[in-house]
Amino acid sequence: MAETREHGDDMADRGIDDVFAHLVKLIKGLDQPPVLIGHSFGGMLVEKLLGENHGAGGIAIDAAQIKGVLPLPLSSLRATLPVFKNPANRHRVVSLTADQFAFAFGNALTRDESHQLHDAWTIPSPGRPLFEAAAANFSLHSPAKVATDNPDRGPLLLIMGGEDHTVPEAITTSTLKQYRGSPAVTDLVEFAGRGHSLTVDSGWRLVAESCLSWLDAQEL
Repeated sequence: MAETREHGDDMADRGIDDVFAHLVKLIKGLDQPPVLIGHSFGGMLVEKLLGENHGAGGIAIDAAQIKGVLPLPLSSLRATLPVFKNPANRHRVVSLTADQFAFAFGNALTRDESHQLHDAWTIPSPGRPLFEAAAANFSLHSPAKVATDNPDRGPLLLIMGGEDHTVPEAITTSTLKQYRGSPAVTDLVEFAGRGHSLTVDSGWRLVAESCLSWLDAQEL
């Protein structure tokens, strides 16, 4: 973690397609298609990878919005303001302050737990993916486009936190609707009262157990 923070600028100007290509390369080196699990932009990448048949199944947790998702709640705008307030951040990495993290990730936690998670987990991250996602519906070839109509992909589980400020329920429920043209399994689970930190906060085991139960039901 310390090394990542020290060399955060190495990720500057990396976009969705850069990370996607890197993950595809890793997956092609495996003996069999993996189960994909990702959070936030990692969740979007799970959807993108699964849509192109690069996984046996996937779980997208609080996934960033994909092309076609229209709702943009005010809390989401405020959570991403530290990136969008400066257009030059498209080509930079950005770190959240403790207070910014508390709103975007830790709003359903005590302030002490939020600050502890901020100290433990935050790293500088590239701003470019946020700009790409924000412009997705205005770009014909957006990297945030997902093959939601693929009938042959593996099963997908979308997970949302009921109090998530960064990816509110409106975004995830709209994402689910994008899959209505595919007969492939697409399920949705909500964790009421949980925020964007639900994979790392003190309630993470409940999320993990839900994921394992769903994977078992899908025979994955």
